[in-house]
Parts: sequence; C-alpha cells; structure tokens
Amino acid sequence: MKTTTQDEVLAGKGMHRRSFLKFAGAGAVAAGVLATAACHDPYVTANDPTSVDLGTGDIAVLNYAYALEQLEAAFYVQVLSSPYSGITTEERNLLTDIRDHEVIHREFFKAALAGNAIPGLTPNFSKINFADRASVLGAAKTFEDLGVAAYNGVGYMIQTTDYLVLAGKIVSVEARHAALIRNLLGQNLADSTILDMSTGLEKSQTPKQVLAQANQFISGLPLASPALGA
Repeated sequence: MKTTTQDEVLAGKGMHRRSFLKFAGAGAVAAGVLATAACHDPYVTANDPTSVDLGTGDIAVLNYAYALEQLEAAFYVQVLSSPYSGITTEERNLLTDIRDHEVIHREFFKAALAGNAIPGLTPNFSKINFADRASVLGAAKTFEDLGVAAYNGVGYMIQTTDYLVLAGKIVSVEARHAALIRNLLGQNLADSTILDMSTGLEKSQTPKQVLAQANQFISGLPLASPALGA
C-alpha cells in the first residue's frame, strides 16, 4: 500500500492543491512578520541535556505551539496514510481537511521561528490503534482538545500583539476541528470536560499540564520550558 509522506502532503500531492496554496500564501505573509520580530529574540539553547528547551519569551510560546502542531500534523498524516477500517468518504474528506490545516500550521511556525525553532520531533503513537475508528477518533479528540486548551492557557504570556492575533486565528481553527471530531464521535460539542459551564468559557491548561500529556507522544528527549513554568 502506498503511503503519503509529510513531504508529499506539503507539496500538495496529498492535499487539495488550491487550499494549500491559499493557506500557504496567507501563512507566508504572517510568517514574514514573525520572522522579522523573532530575529531579535535569544536563540534557543539546550541548557538541560535531558530535555528539549523551548526557549524564553515569545520564542518559547511559538516553539510550544510548533511542537503541538508537529504532533497533530504527524498524527493526521499517519491517519490518512493507513485509514482505519470502515472509514467513510465523508470522514476521509473531513480528516484530510484537518490534516492539511495542521501541516500548514506546522510549516507556518517552522518558517516563522527559522533558526530559533526546536528540532523536528519524533512522534510516538504506539498507544494508538490506527486500524480502529474509535482509537483514532479518540486520539484526535485528545489532540484537538489539548491544542485548544494549550493556546488558551498561554495566550496571556504572549508579549507581541501580532503573535497574539495570529494565535487567536489558529486556536479558532483548532476549536472547529475539536467540534468536528466530537460530532464524528456523536458527542456533545461543548460539555463540562472542556467548558466551565457556569461562565461558558473554554477551560485552559498550563504549559506544564500540556507538556506532560504531549511528551507521552514523543520519542527521545521530552519537551521542557522553564520559561513557561514547565
């Protein structure tokens, strides 16, 4: 069976090419803004040889997002490379759209961070049964809910207004992904596991909480961010 690599996806061979060009064009403009500002931030250094340090300041926040987008993109590439048994055409199309978004998000942060970016991560999805629909969609729900909670939890730490605006645009897309996955699972789109039902506001998670979960899906050195309290 032919598999679709991340490079093929990025090249437009595995995604709707028109969508890729549209998102990539928008991302390139924004990435230029980020790259220009990022060059004034300190370069990421690995002070702790037992972990991957995300850096400090806005660079740490951007690397934090970049790490999560790497995992999400790798997960959906794997899902579409070996679809679960009984996947419907509608499900395949929806998951393809999400994959395309996540790949673009990943490449956006990679380009914006340039020399300040952490290395490419090696995902460890050994706990996920990619042949089983419930396992795949359950993992997708975990990734999407975690992504939304992560962006919300780190927003107040962003110092540059341009970054905050872009983070808001990305987290809104992640929230739509989360709702779509919940719909495929036949679950409530906004229940008490993700919302504070008394305020109607989405729950946030700290970088420490998020990285503890994300590191379960990474082989090799775990991610750490002392500057973000994790």
